[in-house]
Amino acid sequence: MQLKGFLFIPFFLYFTFTFGQNNALSVKDTAEINALIDKSKALVATDSATAIKMSEQALERSKNANYAKGEALAYKNIGMVYYLKNYVVETLLYWNKSLETFEKMGDDVGIANMLSNIGAIYMTTGDDVKALDHSLRALKIAEQLKDTNRMVTVLMNIGGIYHNKHNPVAMDYYLKVQPLVEKSTDINTITTYTGNLAEIYSEQKNYEKAIEYFEKSIAANDNNGSSACFALNGIGRVYRFQAKYIKSLEYHNKALDIAKKFDDNLQIAKSLRAIGDVYLTQRNLNLAINYFNQANAIAENLEEFKVELKSLYQNMAEAYAKNQNFEEAFKYQTLYANLKDSLYADDTKSELTRLQTNFELSQKDAQIALKDAKLKTEKQARMGITITLVILLIGSIIIYRNYLDKVKTNKILDKKNDEIEGLLLNILPKEIALELQANGISKPRHFEEVSVLFADFQAFTSIADKMSPDDLVEELNECFIAFDDIVEKYGLEKIKTIGDAYMCASNLPSNVVDHSYKIIMAAIEITQFLDKWNFQRQLKGKENWEVRIGIHTGPVVAGVVGKKKYAYDIWGNTVNIASRMESAGTAGKVNISAHLFEKVKDRFEFEYRGKISAKNIGEVDMYYVVGVKELAKNPEIILS
Repeated sequence: MQLKGFLFIPFFLYFTFTFGQNNALSVKDTAEINALIDKSKALVATDSATAIKMSEQALERSKNANYAKGEALAYKNIGMVYYLKNYVVETLLYWNKSLETFEKMGDDVGIANMLSNIGAIYMTTGDDVKALDHSLRALKIAEQLKDTNRMVTVLMNIGGIYHNKHNPVAMDYYLKVQPLVEKSTDINTITTYTGNLAEIYSEQKNYEKAIEYFEKSIAANDNNGSSACFALNGIGRVYRFQAKYIKSLEYHNKALDIAKKFDDNLQIAKSLRAIGDVYLTQRNLNLAINYFNQANAIAENLEEFKVELKSLYQNMAEAYAKNQNFEEAFKYQTLYANLKDSLYADDTKSELTRLQTNFELSQKDAQIALKDAKLKTEKQARMGITITLVILLIGSIIIYRNYLDKVKTNKILDKKNDEIEGLLLNILPKEIALELQANGISKPRHFEEVSVLFADFQAFTSIADKMSPDDLVEELNECFIAFDDIVEKYGLEKIKTIGDAYMCASNLPSNVVDHSYKIIMAAIEITQFLDKWNFQRQLKGKENWEVRIGIHTGPVVAGVVGKKKYAYDIWGNTVNIASRMESAGTAGKVNISAHLFEKVKDRFEFEYRGKISAKNIGEVDMYYVVGVKELAKNPEIILS
């Protein structure tokens, strides 16, 4: 959940930790590894590929030399690269490895650092329970270490988590951190703290205090356009609440000038919207609508503005309605309602539950000890019985050997039969395979509505000419295996691959609920897989593989062709149109027909392409899939 109007500034601070080193590690090794880590740290924001390569080199050398400090910091640097690319899963993976290494070393500074960062990541995903758990653990260690910088960071993050939930406890944490901030000389810390505290005072309608702290934030600001705009707009908003409209416009226009100077589109949109709010309050409707439209033109392309965009739509609907333009009012009221639904999320419970108590652990240890004692007694009794059984077994060996030969033969036959069935199921849909096994034939069937997807790699011939046959087939196979997994996830049916082309369909041979939606989601995941796959290739200096995807829905005929090498295939004009959707598309995008668009237009965002000429078909209305109609929570956070 993003916090409306609340300011968070990331602190990318790397602390120097002191650890006990392995006696076998030379000073030269330590210096070289630390140099690699320092270089990679400096490149995480500007050259991610080189940063990861250097961190991986440092990680490998640290493992070989049993240098735990190097491992922990290398994991942290790699995680920071993925954080800047918004790869949450990968970020958590490497930062948890870093945390685990610090814990094994018993280094409290490193543990507190990673707990704080991981807690901040959970805050971005909306998991306030885990965010609070990690942040409180980091705070406890920071207080024990008397680490002022860490305490400030964590206390402000905890205050932000509670403020997200509109919990008054947020103020307690901000007042608790105040003495530490007053001693701080860090401009970012002071600017962030005073701005956030001013925002809380403003929400509590303590306008005098709000202006006081907004002005402190401006005074502490060091040419940071975003922070200055935040504070200036905050003061302007307070004056609007007090009906001091001239003063309000004065501060909002100051914020707008600074935002334009720094070319900060987010702050430009916020300032324009704030000016529109003042004019709307004054019932100067034409000016209000003018500024709202300017803000909207910029804000619609800003992911960070989407939560605030909801209230902007509401204000625009209100302004148009008061101006008697009911058509535009209805338009923006509809946009407001749709965005409001997409932003809705249930509140997360704030209580944390321990997974296991010390008592339960001791009980489990006692049970294991009792079980071991029982097994020892049983083992002694079995030894006496075993001696007797051995004598009886000797007389039965000849009969038993004949029996084993028969069992072995039957197992071989059963295994071969299972392999044949498994191979058949890999080639054909299950229903078709069973029909062939039962009847020896499978009759063709007509399907009224099937969604067909074609995916084809762009400039594949050019890529193939630059690679060895083994490498080409290996990498193409890696892509197609990933495509297969995605297709299986959404209950689709893979039809075939032809060279570098991949074909699948949904809603056959049996009905698939919501098949049109599922095949588009599969297409989106294919493009997302290739984005990550290409990023890894870039790290290795390899060329990107770009794919075009086209989808159409309509009737098809499906059946088995061939006698010796079965192949399940589909035919019909729907297949031809789907193929044209792919060839008329653009690499990295999902191109669909107008017929499919009508079925899913309420569930995805689209870009209308107009009428595009398709070979042997004529002009066809086509649409690019832009995204799913839903909003991921992404509040601003503080990291170190």
